[in-house]
Amino acid sequence: MPVSLNASDKDFTARFNAMVKAKRDAEADVSTVVAQIIADVRKRGDAALHELNAKFDHVDSATLGLRISQSEIDTAATQVDPQTLAALETAAARIRDFHARQRPSDDFYTDAQGVKLGHRWTPLDAVGLYVPGGKAAYPSSVLMNALPAVVAGVRRVVVTLPTPNGELNPLVMAALKLAGVTEVYRVGGAQAVAALAYGTDSIPAVDKITGPGNSFVVTAKRLVFGHVGIDNPAGPSEILVVADNKNDPAWIAADLLSQAEHDEVAQSVLITDDAAFAEKVGAAVRQQLSTMPRSNIATPSWEKFGALITVGQLSDAAPLVDAIAPEHLELAIDDPQALANKVRHAGAIFLGRHTPEAIGDYVAGPNHVLPTAGAARFASGLNLLDFMKRTTLVQCDEASLQKIGPAAVALANAEGLQGHALSVSIRLPRGAV
Repeated sequence: MPVSLNASDKDFTARFNAMVKAKRDAEADVSTVVAQIIADVRKRGDAALHELNAKFDHVDSATLGLRISQSEIDTAATQVDPQTLAALETAAARIRDFHARQRPSDDFYTDAQGVKLGHRWTPLDAVGLYVPGGKAAYPSSVLMNALPAVVAGVRRVVVTLPTPNGELNPLVMAALKLAGVTEVYRVGGAQAVAALAYGTDSIPAVDKITGPGNSFVVTAKRLVFGHVGIDNPAGPSEILVVADNKNDPAWIAADLLSQAEHDEVAQSVLITDDAAFAEKVGAAVRQQLSTMPRSNIATPSWEKFGALITVGQLSDAAPLVDAIAPEHLELAIDDPQALANKVRHAGAIFLGRHTPEAIGDYVAGPNHVLPTAGAARFASGLNLLDFMKRTTLVQCDEASLQKIGPAAVALANAEGLQGHALSVSIRLPRGAV
């Protein structure tokens, strides 16, 4: 059963802390297997990919080719019904617009000593986007990963995705077309990450890899990090809803289950100032679980990791939110902005009773690739800057170097780096230092 906590209880702090620290990702350590796969791909390249495709996805990529042709993408995309395609187009337009507004500005100025300083932003040359294709296909994740890269101006955007039994998911293909991605390969798992990171004859290497995946994919991304960049490895989904008794309990129950249906180890938490309302939400959750199609996933998630927390007043929720640092935070209360201003740690915040988290998964505009497992304490959701890098610029003339150079010489000598000191002092007038 989900845990039920009341801030007035003597053992509340201990039980709350235990809930926050509880380990939810129960997947086995696959690092040894993944390391072997990466080594095999690095050594044998395409041949290893063909063997692994046949073994895991029953795909003869040696005959078909690793690259999915544009005609294959176009043909599969035509199978999407017009209504769903229109929805994808709406999502793509909103996601593109939101991320375009994140574009940073370059700067170049002259300081008081006459030194010219600044920075400039440039897009990465090549990024690899991993698209999962196991139990379900997520065209929304294609848009969320690909569009920021495209908007950033990345020259080469590459997608890898598993194709079980050789099948291409029409929705995913349509999303790729909408995002403008043309370089797509039929390979998944840790082997896809290895190919993207180190390259093969068919798949040139990239500079950064993003996108969700199972434990093999996440582990592979961690192992190749440093050779290439990666996004924040994603853990199980989570939602925290702060709600008062003016809400319909069924609405809040639906919001909690929207994340519970992702994974058996997802977490859904309610914080309210009304214990009776918490009970009503719990009852509504049980009722909805009895009829929802993915109850086999949502039920263990709710029963093992769900929580109903009652506080004395809603303002008391802020420190609890920060302790959890949730991936998704819903504030279904009268003045959501006031409480949002007190919260420091959350991946994304959804304000008001008519802003369910699910709207952010698809069409709101901000990215739905968000930090999990408390990583919102130090990380942000995927955004345009993840596909760009900043370079600083410095320019001294003779006069400005004479003004700041002696301090650099003094610090270099203090650190015992006389070569550093000489490279500055040799440019200064005799006797300046």
